Amino acid sequence: MKKVFILGGASYNSVITLDEFPQAISQTIHNCYFDETIGNTGAGKALTLSKLGFNTTFHSLIGDDSFGEKVTSFLKEPNLHFISDIDPNGTERHLNIMNSRGERISIFVNPSSDEPSIKYEKFEGHLLDSDYVVINISNYSRNILPICKRLNKEIWTDLHDYDGKNEYHQDFIDAADYIFLSSDNLPDYKPFMLKQIANGKKLVVCTHGKDGASAYTREGKWIETPIIDAYKMTNANGAGDSFFSGFLYGFSIGYEIKKCMQFGTITSGLCIESKLITNNKLSKALVESEFSKYYV
Repeated sequence: MKKVFILGGASYNSVITLDEFPQAISQTIHNCYFDETIGNTGAGKALTLSKLGFNTTFHSLIGDDSFGEKVTSFLKEPNLHFISDIDPNGTERHLNIMNSRGERISIFVNPSSDEPSIKYEKFEGHLLDSDYVVINISNYSRNILPICKRLNKEIWTDLHDYDGKNEYHQDFIDAADYIFLSSDNLPDYKPFMLKQIANGKKLVVCTHGKDGASAYTREGKWIETPIIDAYKMTNANGAGDSFFSGFLYGFSIGYEIKKCMQFGTITSGLCIESKLITNNKLSKALVESEFSKYYV
């Protein structure tokens, strides 16, 4: 069982799903799908990777409040060890407005603290003991990057909807060995990917929603992977984290990059069919079965 350490990103989210985003006018909307559930990038990766058989340790900030208790309750899963520090701002909370195409407007109604009081050296044992280290772009996570480098641990990071110029992301870009992102705010994504490989990154992967995903390797090879149309959209929350996790599952087995991309496509497809940030039916057996169905 491979070990993964994930730092950053758990929230308690309110999710509203409409056929279309509302127009910017005063109005009353009488019908929608509404749910409250765990969210955020670290939680999505931790839940998905634990279901894929990784021995998963996940750290995040939560508040000393009822929302923190709810977040913790969602993370009581086999193979998943959740550790936390108390955020004086309280548990991070988002309001996500979704449409039928999986597009999202995310409003941070209670952001987490940027600089909580944490002794980062306490994570050294987890870092040394892990096969893979995933550092998410929560602001407090950037303080562990120098420790990862000192311990010679490779860093996987997910830039999400990076626009190619936001300085907030630069520490994570500089430190990472493996970079994932989406093209939502970076339609001209290829120059960024080329630059990162030229700067010594080992792999860059960019997801494009319904248009699939692209990988660029240090050997200078482009790999394009379309979506699987058979998966029907219910909720896109967590799809990017599921893609990342499916890719890492294949990578941990030693599969070639194309096959890793295909596993990411499967896990993200299964995710969008669920109302949660990961599909509760997910397992290694299921993704291997789905791979045989769609790619063999």
